[in-house]
Amino acid sequence: MKIGIDARAAKWYRGTGIGTYTHELLRALNKIDIENKYSLFLPEKCNINIDFNDNIEIVNINTELNSNFWHEVSNPNTLTDDSLNLYHVPQNGIGLPYKKTCPFVITLHDIIPCKMPETVSDNYLRIFEKEMPRILPLCDGIITVSEHSKKDIIDVFNFPEEKIFVTHLAAEEVYIPLNKQLCKELIKREYKIKDDFILYIGGFSPRKNIIGLIESFYMLKQKTKSPLKLVIAGTHGISYNIYKKRVNDLHLENDVLFPGFISLNHMPYLYNACELFVYPSFYEGFGLPPLEAMACGIPVITSNLTSIPEIVKDSCLLINPYDTEDLSNAMAEVLENSNLKENLILKGVCRSKELTWEKTACETLRAYKEISKSL
Repeated sequence: MKIGIDARAAKWYRGTGIGTYTHELLRALNKIDIENKYSLFLPEKCNINIDFNDNIEIVNINTELNSNFWHEVSNPNTLTDDSLNLYHVPQNGIGLPYKKTCPFVITLHDIIPCKMPETVSDNYLRIFEKEMPRILPLCDGIITVSEHSKKDIIDVFNFPEEKIFVTHLAAEEVYIPLNKQLCKELIKREYKIKDDFILYIGGFSPRKNIIGLIESFYMLKQKTKSPLKLVIAGTHGISYNIYKKRVNDLHLENDVLFPGFISLNHMPYLYNACELFVYPSFYEGFGLPPLEAMACGIPVITSNLTSIPEIVKDSCLLINPYDTEDLSNAMAEVLENSNLKENLILKGVCRSKELTWEKTACETLRAYKEISKSL
């Protein structure tokens, strides 16, 4: 087969779930597949730091990211190669061409704009609502990242079940256990975080339940006089002022830290430096951060809702994200119970090793073949 892939997210959206997915899928396909041919559509002079094999060519497109990712990527690539056997758009189908010249497949990671529209940006919501009715009838198959997302797609869009393929994601290879003391020293030097800390990272959307996390941490601090901090890392989104106000209202200004953007190079060190990773999201199509923390040998507390239990299985402590006391008690239990903590670490590392990007790539190739055979 000759497969075309819209690879723009691998560069433009790197550091997000969709950007990581696109980058790591390309890297893994390059590693495991020398039989099929690939055309990757990328802006000129756009380097995604993968040494591609001879069966993978870069097709330069005349565009660059001047504004919002979703606005820019909604402009489809022009397909002029009549030899393509299949064309894949990984970023929820946004940017699928209007003219169909070969079978089309998209990766639809989740349908959060349908389930929780108030938690996505206005720009993305407008594009999603406008484009999905056009995109879905053009699709010969959909790849998604969890059985939960598959069920949502069937329920909401009435898309044929036999045309939806689940490929679980994985933590990148850089997420491994490292020397904790060295990591703490680096984080102290780079981000001025001096004390032991609980970590959250994964975006500032209201869907991530950061208010609930802050309130649960406040309850935890009432039970302990330790200098433990809560670190809420990542680029400050539009909801940042809401979270900062809640911190101030609870007089946690010295205990809840917002270090801002963390470079990808420093992410493994940040995970390894924390005592506990907490991810109390209300809704996830997959949820990579818990898996990244688990791969680093960090105990994880996360939600018992949507796709998360399917992904982490019994390797994390699962809580009801709508119950702040439940989360607060869980944090106290992990921090105080060394046997529980070590058990979570062991189970987390083992579970993370079961999910690899090579497996994702193999399942994606299987999907490509099934979709092609069905036409």
